[in-house]
Amino acid sequence: MSSSPAVTDASFEQDVLNSDVPVLVDFWAPWCGPCRMVAPIVDEIAKEFDGQIRVFKLNTDENPNVASQYGIRSIPTLMLFKAGQKVETVVGAVPKTTLQNTINKFI
Repeated sequence: MSSSPAVTDASFEQDVLNSDVPVLVDFWAPWCGPCRMVAPIVDEIAKEFDGQIRVFKLNTDENPNVASQYGIRSIPTLMLFKAGQKVETVVGAVPKTTLQNTINKFI
């Protein structure tokens, strides 16, 4: 199972938008094959950037409000937030280097 904590519609503002460090949110669902492929990469990123960013997973089936608010149409979608603003979006199962490069631009 994933080591990244879950974020919900109820906790999104507190955990993500009000965070004092950049936050990577993995929008996923249990039935999504590519989501399962990218999950270990997201967990590695969480360990690698520990202390610099926070990483959360948001189950789009259980938390439709945030998913629709940010226009999530395909998953996995990884969004990077900084100072309460969405600053970057990566759609699909991407290589770890792509995520590392994206995060490095904002830390």
